[in-house]
Amino acid sequence: MNMTSYKLSNNESIPSIGIGTWQIPEGENLIESLVNAIDLGYRYIDTAAIYENEASVGEAIKRTSVNRKDLFILSKCWTSNRTYDSVMRAFDATLKRLQVDYLDAYLIHWPFTKGDPLAWQSVNVGTWRAFERLHESGLVKNIGVSNFQIHHLVSFLARANIAPVINQIEYHPGYMQKATVQFCQRSDIQIQAWSPLGHGELLHKEEIETLATKYGKSPSQVILRWIAHHNIIPITKSMNPEHQKENLESFNFDLAQEDIDLLDKLPMMGFSGLEPDHVSF
Repeated sequence: MNMTSYKLSNNESIPSIGIGTWQIPEGENLIESLVNAIDLGYRYIDTAAIYENEASVGEAIKRTSVNRKDLFILSKCWTSNRTYDSVMRAFDATLKRLQVDYLDAYLIHWPFTKGDPLAWQSVNVGTWRAFERLHESGLVKNIGVSNFQIHHLVSFLARANIAPVINQIEYHPGYMQKATVQFCQRSDIQIQAWSPLGHGELLHKEEIETLATKYGKSPSQVILRWIAHHNIIPITKSMNPEHQKENLESFNFDLAQEDIDLLDKLPMMGFSGLEPDHVSF
């Protein structure tokens, strides 16, 4: 596989593709799927407390023959934990469920956006203080955020002692969040893409199917390669071994610039509807 890694702003490395676990329940099926993914070559596993499957992720880590230090394990702190003490408790519970001594990355799952600007800005920075402490203690190698847009980041960066190195957002053809991506790339914050296939909706779009035929690849491979061309890390999700392998093989070809431009210009499609300032959590 022509699979690369990215260098974060703190000089830590992160694999260029992840295997995600959102909406996959605990159990043997998830464990076996993750072990297979690691055997295929995935080294980055993405989970979160709210997914309620960290214990299965931890069991998969135990069962694989790959050394822990060669894996990149990322989890996220849910919105019910915003104070310093509650973040610390949530992180401790995550470590116990994952059965690991440290995390490679820990993210604030969603920004706090309720109330007037001074109030929500203060809450986000207050939460971040706990993350900074976890990083300073060596329990987390990389700290970051998820679903933060420019207006969430501007005041946040001004008050943070340690800048986030990751921002995981919804990103795919038809929902590029260009302004946020450009801001983060200028600020040396690595963008990760959740729902890179637009919840499956993009796989049947004529423009993408046409490119798949042109390159002799699957629609998902075309989309994942397009994401990689933008130096963004896709978080894929599949329990099917063939699909897992197919997603890894998206690194084995390149798209012509005209085809990248074509996908850049697609109208909005595949959007989840989860807009950070208007979600209910």
